[in-house]
Amino acid sequence: MEKDGVYFHNVSELVHKPYQSGLHLQRFPQQVRTGLSEKGRTKAIQSNGCELRFVTESKHVRVTIGSNDSNGRVVVCRGDFFHSQHLLQAGAVTTLHLEQPERFAEVPSGRLNQSGFSSNVWRLHFDRFGAVFYDVDAFGCEVRVPTPDEVPKLTMLAYGSSISQSAGSTHHFNGYLQQTARRLGVDVLNLALSGSCYCENVVADHLAEREDWDFLFLELGVNMRAVVSPGEFKRRVSYMLDRVIERHPAKPVFVTTIYPNRATYFLDTSHLLHVQEGIFNKALLHCFESSKHPQLHLLDGAAIMCDLTSLTSDLIHPSDYGHTLMSEQLAKLLQLVIEPLRTSSHSSAADQNFVTGS
Repeated sequence: MEKDGVYFHNVSELVHKPYQSGLHLQRFPQQVRTGLSEKGRTKAIQSNGCELRFVTESKHVRVTIGSNDSNGRVVVCRGDFFHSQHLLQAGAVTTLHLEQPERFAEVPSGRLNQSGFSSNVWRLHFDRFGAVFYDVDAFGCEVRVPTPDEVPKLTMLAYGSSISQSAGSTHHFNGYLQQTARRLGVDVLNLALSGSCYCENVVADHLAEREDWDFLFLELGVNMRAVVSPGEFKRRVSYMLDRVIERHPAKPVFVTTIYPNRATYFLDTSHLLHVQEGIFNKALLHCFESSKHPQLHLLDGAAIMCDLTSLTSDLIHPSDYGHTLMSEQLAKLLQLVIEPLRTSSHSSAADQNFVTGS
């Protein structure tokens, strides 16, 4: 989405609320947000994964932003280079004064632009709060959206639980999906919903109807273990996969089994979460095998989250180290399938593949 020379990445709507100034960044359209569970509606309005992107020749730029609901942090980058971090106070309007990195001029531009993002692109990454945009002031210089050759050529669309929403990391910027995208040199649209990844039909329809992605990553099951029956879980997953594959038959779709967590290793093997986790993983395998779609790939969650000590003490969410480790593993699993997309509009992968990491 573009407005006034700024590209709003991972933003479906810019909402102006009555009696409030500024534009609220929304990852999901309103009709999707209202179709979610009660908890899902509160997570859908969080702006993590949303970015402001723009280019200007001005050496100084002021960006005025805010947080609608809670204190939150913003990570600023030039391309993929970390620039600065800022804390926003809930309800307050904050103006960031950003200065062009003077040392970039001392290094050949080719060395600075190897990640897929041009080092000329200002990027403001928001964490898990309701971000509000007000203004970009470049002191009379032009502000424009990045051109296609200033951003990665490929885009991953992702949907999952709080793990995919970067819970456990010190900032969404450090989440395993964000890091995976960087390792692969691709962009990412992150639609994860903490504690509320329920695979509702409205979400499945939304994923299928989007045209702004090249491959899809789905982390499914962990939030639904104590919420729906195995039969309902299978129905929802089947509907989501059928809708996406029907609309995008040539695009790779990756689904991971549930990442190992405390319930995986419960001493009480009769515990509902332990039992349902095993059943849900088998349901994912059944959906994969029955589909026989050449572009559907089932990933082994244990090959991605392969070290239980990389979790935080809640034994479900990865720490910063855990997110980094997961991104290393996931990037390796995706690389073989993704690489042909860089030179072709359609993946050349021919065979279904259950990816174990071996």
